Amino acid sequence: MPYLYENPNNIIWNKSKEFAVRIVKLSQFLQNDKHEFVLSHQILKSGTSIGANIRESKNAQSISDFIHKLEIALKESDETEYWLDLLFETDYIPTEQYQLLLSQNKELTALLVSIIKKLKNKRDIIDNKNK
Repeated sequence: MPYLYENPNNIIWNKSKEFAVRIVKLSQFLQNDKHEFVLSHQILKSGTSIGANIRESKNAQSISDFIHKLEIALKESDETEYWLDLLFETDYIPTEQYQLLLSQNKELTALLVSIIKKLKNKRDIIDNKNK
């Protein structure tokens, strides 16, 4: 059930992949230039997991399964914000980079929340028709 993938110009897929690329580059910078390996690994996992879960939702077996995968992406987005805050507050990343990544992450969060709400409403309508 490819709920998000009927349109080849899918905004959330494109934005989450763009964000993941930035997170990979951030992780490389942290490891190579700052010699920081723990936080860089944590943000790499959570920041790339957002797009991976969105992509995985492509193969959802139901609306509920689709929602579940997007909710996991939402949780990963929240975790990523935590790691960004921690990296900024410990002076590993400068203000400009922090603000850019935080803004992109918040945009993904807002998109995910909106899509999840709409899908839950759609699921509820279908469920009520079947009663």
